[in-house]
Amino acid sequence: MWRPPQKIKWKPAPGAWPTREQALASRLFSPLRLGPLELATRTWVPAMVPWRATDDGFVTQDNLDWYARFAAGRPGAIVVEATGIRDVPSGPLLRIGHDRFVPGLRRIVDAVREASGGETKLFLQLIDFLSIRRRPEPTKFLGRHLAITERHRRALGLVDAPEAQVRDALLALPAERLAEALDARELEALRRGARERVTDLELPHIRELPRVLPGLFAAAARRAREAGFDGVELHYAHAYTMASFLSARNTRDDGYGGSRENRVRLPLEVFGRVRAEVGDDYVVGCRFLSEDCIDGGSTLDDSIAFGVAFAQAGMDFLSLSRGGKFEDAKQPAIGAAAYPYTGPSGYECMPAHVSDERGPFGRNFEPSARIRAAIRAAGLSTPVVVAGGVHGFAQAEELLAADRADVVGFARASLADPDWFTKVRSGHGDQVATCIYANYCEALDERHEEVTCQLWDRTALDEPGVRRTKDGKRRLTPPAWAAPSD
Repeated sequence: MWRPPQKIKWKPAPGAWPTREQALASRLFSPLRLGPLELATRTWVPAMVPWRATDDGFVTQDNLDWYARFAAGRPGAIVVEATGIRDVPSGPLLRIGHDRFVPGLRRIVDAVREASGGETKLFLQLIDFLSIRRRPEPTKFLGRHLAITERHRRALGLVDAPEAQVRDALLALPAERLAEALDARELEALRRGARERVTDLELPHIRELPRVLPGLFAAAARRAREAGFDGVELHYAHAYTMASFLSARNTRDDGYGGSRENRVRLPLEVFGRVRAEVGDDYVVGCRFLSEDCIDGGSTLDDSIAFGVAFAQAGMDFLSLSRGGKFEDAKQPAIGAAAYPYTGPSGYECMPAHVSDERGPFGRNFEPSARIRAAIRAAGLSTPVVVAGGVHGFAQAEELLAADRADVVGFARASLADPDWFTKVRSGHGDQVATCIYANYCEALDERHEEVTCQLWDRTALDEPGVRRTKDGKRRLTPPAWAAPSD
């Protein structure tokens, strides 16, 4: 993962913890209306992909244990990981592109209800993504997979040569000459792996996305409701399809790219179809970026406009993230796919304890506050979820008291300690295992290995009933916490 050149080492500073009475009187642990339902507290566990599903996208016992463990801490809401809306292979990522996935997802709902005593609300994050391939072996790419064209022949001076001779000539070229013989996308496919973009309008399935996606998202939302989820979060963030439509890099010429109004059109159409499918009595919100954090990407001004448009359309909440794009990701190793959190924009999404002068805590607070202020100035009260390096009670309470957020998201903080909410609310905040922002979890995610936290994954490995990772070296959930008797 990319690191800022300053290499300043930061330590978490959660500050003072409240007494039980102070916590119960706080805004953080006060209720909030979210569309047709009420959150018991303003605490939120954002979507995190733990890589525990089957390769066919079905729920496993490890998924159930994972979400039940978070629910035992009784946050106001949990957003279940990015769940694919298409019925296509996508590895150990949950899917909802067919009715056959509904029974397994219903088991997650039941597990969370039981573990939280019915207190925690549960939302499912719905995602679409385009094709991305692994970085190929150069000999295989140039020797077999590259489509040889007249342009290659002319570049090599082999206009009438057989294809095998052209391929041999390409394989023999030094890197700088090869870069001249291939076009930009061919060179990208060789060096980084081929990746589809929403602007590839020469591909019929890409041109058809505005016609196809609203129905796919709507069907997925219907299944989520059937499975018992309290609502859905439309994934409009990071490196994936809907965020790519919103990005200023979207230059489609079919009315779905170019201007802000055109770029937000499909996200609004998706929301409209979802709302029509599930009704007004079901929570529908979205997660989108406060900034793309890449050259030529969407800026805060763009996101302010998008936030107001989403609120005006009637979304029940808006959850804000930043960065995490493919465009500046580091070159993957041969045989691996590009990972959108390895470049500078990825660092903005998941900053680490080695940082610049701003540090890893709260990098998204100011942009999020400005988006929320614009929504309020438009006369709208849509709740805004703010996350990004929140690890202390005082920090969270300050965001809420200053009207810079309505709900506070705790991602890595809750991964480090799923009992964060119970401990703080009961006056035992001094027992919180505070995230150290080493991004151990992020490194596991990059390799698509089961995500755990170094603060607990080697603890009490011999405890009866402990389920371990595939290599047997780590536990999959942290040990249970028992409140001390007062």
